[in-house]
Amino acid sequence: MKYGICNLGIVPLRLEPSDKTELVSQVLYGEFFKVLEQRKEWSRIRISYDKYEGWIDNKQYLEILEEDYLKLKSEASILSTDLVEFVQDSNDQLYPIPMGSTLNGLSLLNHKHDGHNFQGKKGKEFLLETAFNYLNAPYLWGGKTPFGIDCSGFTQMVYRLNGYSIFRDASQQATQGEALSFIEESEPGDLAFFDNNEGNIVHVGIIMNDNYIIHAHGKVRIDRIDHSGIFNQDLRRHTHKLRVIKKII
Repeated sequence: MKYGICNLGIVPLRLEPSDKTELVSQVLYGEFFKVLEQRKEWSRIRISYDKYEGWIDNKQYLEILEEDYLKLKSEASILSTDLVEFVQDSNDQLYPIPMGSTLNGLSLLNHKHDGHNFQGKKGKEFLLETAFNYLNAPYLWGGKTPFGIDCSGFTQMVYRLNGYSIFRDASQQATQGEALSFIEESEPGDLAFFDNNEGNIVHVGIIMNDNYIIHAHGKVRIDRIDHSGIFNQDLRRHTHKLRVIKKII
């Protein structure tokens, strides 16, 4: 088994070993992983944090020893909290990194970071404060940053930046936490899940006060939510059918 760490700011995680295939997620700076299969130009990896799998370009990560992987895995995550910052290498070259990058591997990568960071857990009341940092970020299938993000990447990163771990996909996140019977039982920070005509969970957002929700649809935006689902105030119609609200923390 081989192991690796992302040494660049934002690296695409692909469905297949080709730049032309679907972006399924992103690997942010400092995220580390197992290498499940290695080819000449591509590696299939499993990210340690959420066990998500995909293909990454071999030029966009650094191989590490198993002992380094296990050490990183045993530590509480230290995350960058600046919208965008830089790390600096031994040759004084700067590498831009986005909010939510993992900083535990700085010494392993021989990099320096002087920006803000967070370690530990925050209270549930801080979830919305973090969510607002992504407001108006464009929607990007597979995205995990303020420069492009999908609905479940948004909820995962908001929770992660407050010290809480949830899965990567909306359908996976819907298996976590405690289901609520009514919208009135929900609190700011709870997750609302929405299904399609086949009954599959396809969307997720974060509950706010007074029947509002923040979610990624076209962009990270705030809309109304009721028992039917999300009411888009620009389109003046419901766009997502409510399935369940979950209390995760």
